[in-house]
Amino acid sequence: MGVINLYHASSLHFTNPTSPIPSSKRNSVIAMSTIPVQQQQPPLVNDGQHRLTGDSFIRPHLRTLSPYQPILPFEVLSARLGRNPEDIIKLDANENPYGPPPEVSEALGTLKFPYIYPDPESRRLRAALAKDSGLGAEYLLVGCGADELIDLIMRCVLDPGDKIVDCPPTFTMYEFDAAVNGASVIKVPRKSNFSLNVEVISDVVKQEKPKCIFLTSPNNPDGSIISDDILLKILELPILVVLDEAYIEFSGLESRMQWVKKHENLIVLRTFSKRAGLAGLRVGYGAFPLTIIEYLWRAKQPYNVSVAAEVSACAALQNPTYLENVKNALLQERERLYHLLKELPFLKPYPSYSNFILCEVTSGMDAKKLKEDLAKMGVMIRHYNNKELSGYVRVSVGKPEHTDALIDCLRRLS
Repeated sequence: MGVINLYHASSLHFTNPTSPIPSSKRNSVIAMSTIPVQQQQPPLVNDGQHRLTGDSFIRPHLRTLSPYQPILPFEVLSARLGRNPEDIIKLDANENPYGPPPEVSEALGTLKFPYIYPDPESRRLRAALAKDSGLGAEYLLVGCGADELIDLIMRCVLDPGDKIVDCPPTFTMYEFDAAVNGASVIKVPRKSNFSLNVEVISDVVKQEKPKCIFLTSPNNPDGSIISDDILLKILELPILVVLDEAYIEFSGLESRMQWVKKHENLIVLRTFSKRAGLAGLRVGYGAFPLTIIEYLWRAKQPYNVSVAAEVSACAALQNPTYLENVKNALLQERERLYHLLKELPFLKPYPSYSNFILCEVTSGMDAKKLKEDLAKMGVMIRHYNNKELSGYVRVSVGKPEHTDALIDCLRRLS
């Protein structure tokens, strides 16, 4: 955690030293998920010496890290299912089936200077976002998807052994990135209706003193929202609150981006993946207090948003009418899908403020097998392997014809 000046070897010193973490803190486990730190020695060779292997250079906690399980892309699904991509109904990743506005294809087709590095400050896009959100560009930072910003926040905030609060079931990237950064995760499960347990969160913050809490509104995978009153209660706690608004457009609620101007402990994240159909180009952005964003600028990769991504996002913002029409179409289809799912005797759908619907699988039917049977029929939905959601499936809202095909397959399986 410093720089050794080798030119003054007689008096080696560190610049910008950091305090060492006590061993008792480094290995603590607090009824939560954490990655155990295990010192692994390289294998012995015949002469009793340790043989140097590549993985001996890897940080110990990463050697036991389980990789994140992403959704399979069209190409892989096509090969596995023996179907053309066009014949697969993909309702497993909350993607926008309508895609981006036509201006995006036009802008990509006339892309100039792709051989020049992109603007490290994404000035053009941040100016467009400032106009779109009403928040000054100085509060905004753009990333290669909101996922990059989640990791960047953790790298800037967390020391190894620090703690975060996670409220499952929710987006699993928070727990994953915390493990990558050597942090511990204190899990405060949601209530049976998927609402936050604010009382327990408050107790955990007071007793364990975690650095930050990650909240999603609407929450993935159930589509519930966090009210202003609940959010304000959590903001009163001495903890950094990262509010993920990836699906806010479908909620009918205003974004809390403006709140960062009066709450020094609030960060709000947004994305172009759902709203503008740009999931494949990876464009996310965040609103940050000025006292925080300064340090993220210092730590972020200089060319993190590609020329194609920035051009596409700017082009999408030029057609707000298209974005609004697509949102309304998905909201209308969400209601139709909810009522059709509710008619099935083995599914219990939950009301959603997002572009997906979580369903409990009932009547003795196995949720994982349901997902697999639908896949064989060319319809992809999401099933979870974790204990909180093993008996559930999540269905993304698609076009009307996607809903029709899904319901037809489900009826045949019943």
